[in-house]
Amino acid sequence: MNISPVRATLLMLGLFLAASFLGGSAIWSVLGIADDLTIDGRAQIVRPDSGGLGTDWQAYGGDSGGNRYVAARNIDKDNVARLEIAWVHQSGALNGLGKKALSRTALQSTPILVEGLLIYCTQFNQVIALDPGTGAEKWRFDPEVPTDSRPANQYTCRGVSYWQDSAAPPGAKCASRLFTATIDARMIALDARSGKLCEDFGEGGTKRIRPSISLRWPGEFQVTSAPAIVGDIVVTGTSIGDNLRTDAPRGTVFAFDARTGETKWIFDPLSGSPTIRAGHGNVWSSIAVDKERGLVILPTSSPSPDYYGGNRPGDNLYANSVVALDGENGTVAWHFQTVHHDVWDYDLPAQPGLYQVWRDGEAHDVVAQVTKTGLVFVLDRDTGKPFLPIEERPVPQGGVAGERLSPTQPFPVRTPPVVPDRLDLGDAFGVTLWDKLACKSKLEKLRGEGLFTPPTIAGTLSLPFTGGGANWGSAAYDPRRNLMVINMNNLASHMTMHRDTNEREQVDAISDDDEFAPMEGAPYAMTRATLLSPLGLPCSAPPWGVLAGVDLDSGRIVWRQTLGTTEDLAPGGLALKLGTPSFGGPMITAGGLIFIGAAMDDYLRAIDVDTGKELWKGRLPAGGQATPMSYVWKGRQYVVIAAGGHARIGSKLGDHILAFALPQ
Repeated sequence: MNISPVRATLLMLGLFLAASFLGGSAIWSVLGIADDLTIDGRAQIVRPDSGGLGTDWQAYGGDSGGNRYVAARNIDKDNVARLEIAWVHQSGALNGLGKKALSRTALQSTPILVEGLLIYCTQFNQVIALDPGTGAEKWRFDPEVPTDSRPANQYTCRGVSYWQDSAAPPGAKCASRLFTATIDARMIALDARSGKLCEDFGEGGTKRIRPSISLRWPGEFQVTSAPAIVGDIVVTGTSIGDNLRTDAPRGTVFAFDARTGETKWIFDPLSGSPTIRAGHGNVWSSIAVDKERGLVILPTSSPSPDYYGGNRPGDNLYANSVVALDGENGTVAWHFQTVHHDVWDYDLPAQPGLYQVWRDGEAHDVVAQVTKTGLVFVLDRDTGKPFLPIEERPVPQGGVAGERLSPTQPFPVRTPPVVPDRLDLGDAFGVTLWDKLACKSKLEKLRGEGLFTPPTIAGTLSLPFTGGGANWGSAAYDPRRNLMVINMNNLASHMTMHRDTNEREQVDAISDDDEFAPMEGAPYAMTRATLLSPLGLPCSAPPWGVLAGVDLDSGRIVWRQTLGTTEDLAPGGLALKLGTPSFGGPMITAGGLIFIGAAMDDYLRAIDVDTGKELWKGRLPAGGQATPMSYVWKGRQYVVIAAGGHARIGSKLGDHILAFALPQ
């Protein structure tokens, strides 16, 4: 979501009016919104141990399966209110940057703890090692990525990955390695102890990742997520600019030898539909690895362009799918498609969660996939078949001329959408009657028949919008409770197809705030924007950000709570608990706590894992649009989060890594 300066001003005005007309906590009774959205009570504790998960954090998602759980209990529900800042590190990554570069930055990094060092990457792919107890800088590596490449996504790096060479002599250089992939599409290998290049990898420590066709501009093709490690192989997807053209770069997944950089295999997510004329289907989010089974599990995205599929008939396998590959050779072990023939930009944005669910005293290995649509799919890890039941349901038809929609889409049977997928006229939101009627008028002009309403020339309502539901922050899992925790956005957008034009000037006249996409090679261009009132407030009712706990044995939503306040959006620090869009994910500790930043107020929060209730929050110096992590160092537990903001959503920018701990 990109909030323009005009809309930001209107948003502040709208929130001021909300406070003036409704007044403080009275907003809840007037709007009919429950502060406490708990629906099923407490999570059930099903076993005493942590499923083999430890007190360290050696991968971007905590472990290779993305549990985002640490078996540390020094900080618990009784003492969490005593947390204080233990140390702060600033990278200086934003120093000297111009406005254009700053407007495309987002600090989304989650550090890892390896070799006695806390290691993270900055917005511009500098890799920095810190002392885990003090935050003192030990070394840094700068790949010197260009700051004028105009990245299709943003200047960001979500994490680095760690590999140990079992064949190397102990203490040898590069016996343990860090792998980082850059926004200019390089895979780089570093010695984990010193940060020096491993010169036997690729060309002097670097392997260039090549797109399938020529790029229109350098930033069209980049890497933003941490590489995956399976055995002695390092695997990465890519992030590619959406909606520019039909004949776009393919979303190839690359696997390299961790010692030499030699290409071991590649996988094209569009290989399931060999006759289509399209690109992408890429893996831009985080990949999961099942080390025991030797599986690389991918969350794939939509083919190009996102909103028209007339050039790509059929379901478009393996796009919009959870795909399990053999880590040794890249062959498909199984797959499950969550959206057939996607024309809504409903990529799989989150790391597949490799969790162990206990049912009737037996452990079941599953893959849990959260989605932009707000749906949660839980699959058997051996077969890809549903662990919790899924059924095909009829969906709206009647797309634009030339389109060939799927008549059905898959829906989980037991778990309802975590956020709404429908906005009726009577549910239009407004803080005044004028505001509400304006939203209602906008809705009357849009086709809105629930999830999977096709794009139209007249205009279509999309709920959730393309930022989710869920996004790249992914979910966290408490193995003692069978409880998956996920934050999701609750915003609507509208999109319109335009016939026979690739002329930006013609389409831009519709609205200066609409996002334009030419979709070259398709008979339509497209515009889309968040559905907002004249005051700049969402037309969908709050809460606009939600945190939920889902029992993966039964599929039921155990609790659901509002996430985020308007404190850093509204004038005078007015903190209405309306929820905000959130980018970044949760993590869970054995102390019964969820830690999450993500929201558009600048806080790290501690949440009771049993109820979803907030127990503590710590102020951040910038936006916390990153996923926190935790570890125990010399007997003291730390909770660490990157606070650097996200330019596209308008949160405060910075270059901070903060560690919170109990007083010594």
